[in-house]
Amino acid sequence: MKFVTRTVLAAVLVSGFAATGVAGPLEDADAAFERGDYEGALQSYRLLAEKGEALAQIRVGGVYADGKGVTRDYSEAVKWFRKAADQGNARAQFNLGTMYEHGQGVPQDYAEAAKWQRLAAAQGHAGAQFNLGVMSAEGRGMARDDAEAMKWFLLAGRQGYAAAQFTLALRYAKGQGVAKNEAEAVSWARLAASQGHVQAQYSLGIMYANGSGVAKSDAEATNWYRLAAEQGHALAQSSLGLRFASGDGVPRDLVQALMWLNLAAAHGDAKSINDRDLLAAKMTPAQVAEAGERTREWRQSTNAPR
Repeated sequence: MKFVTRTVLAAVLVSGFAATGVAGPLEDADAAFERGDYEGALQSYRLLAEKGEALAQIRVGGVYADGKGVTRDYSEAVKWFRKAADQGNARAQFNLGTMYEHGQGVPQDYAEAAKWQRLAAAQGHAGAQFNLGVMSAEGRGMARDDAEAMKWFLLAGRQGYAAAQFTLALRYAKGQGVAKNEAEAVSWARLAASQGHVQAQYSLGIMYANGSGVAKSDAEATNWYRLAAEQGHALAQSSLGLRFASGDGVPRDLVQALMWLNLAAAHGDAKSINDRDLLAAKMTPAQVAEAGERTREWRQSTNAPR
């Protein structure tokens, strides 16, 4: 079975903008930030950060990392993340490790990245655990070790981290760092897919289509392809289009089929383009026109690129 096998390192910086339910200076600053008063929010965050408030330090770092209301400045972001990380804040340690991973505001240093990710992971930070899994699997900042990678992926996956769950699905499907177990692969893929992880949804569709680790079901395959297709996944759109064309797991509908193949072809995939053209040649001009109109309506409803 074919899967998307490239695991992307979690690199989204966590600025910490989360409501605590308790009114105070930090929450007032958060409210200002949410309504777009970035200058006022930064001023308030900085006052608190300079007093040693770790969450405020993370927020100042996040503002500079994201360039919200200020010129993006990774060096300034690193400065504030480090202040909070030195206080033992796991979120800041994760952010700082990510900055070292990508060489943002500091020279790229995988060993230093691993150090900070490990500190955050030891406190249960799921993103850091996932990152350590990726670094162990790829041998960045540490010796390559599939067993160590599995350990971290499992810790993050059990916390509900979707990227780790999908990675576990791939590893169980391939027998990478663990005994091959297609049923276990399905279980992890389902957990990630249920959180909206688009690659997991597409992969789960493949699993049901092929009967890999689960009873074959055209209806289930179509359902998961549809969920991924609605998120703009090109291969899922192509697979869904072909199913509407053949009537596998869904009533046959050539107009719907061509709509999905139009969307898939727009990504530039050669097979999707060929499948689209072959299908369109078998349809009436009225059907082709209707499919084109549905394609335009779908793009407008989702703000998808044309």
